[in-house]
Amino acid sequence: MQATKSMELPKPAPFPSIHQLAQEHSLYERRLSALRAKPFPSEEEQIEEVRLKKLKLSLKDEMERLRRLVSVESHV
Repeated sequence: MQATKSMELPKPAPFPSIHQLAQEHSLYERRLSALRAKPFPSEEEQIEEVRLKKLKLSLKDEMERLRRLVSVESHV
């Protein structure tokens, strides 16, 4: 069995901006695209795909939370 290296993921910033979160989201999407292109991903790659999907969803939720926060603050 061939061992595959997981992609190094960036360390989250303590107070990331929406732009930074979007960049991370895009990075995860590119890696997911590469994994999906493989006809027979290894078990490690399948696990990485699930992990990246969860990270992307978490980032999307955080971006939406920040957008709402900014929207509320701009209306005050």
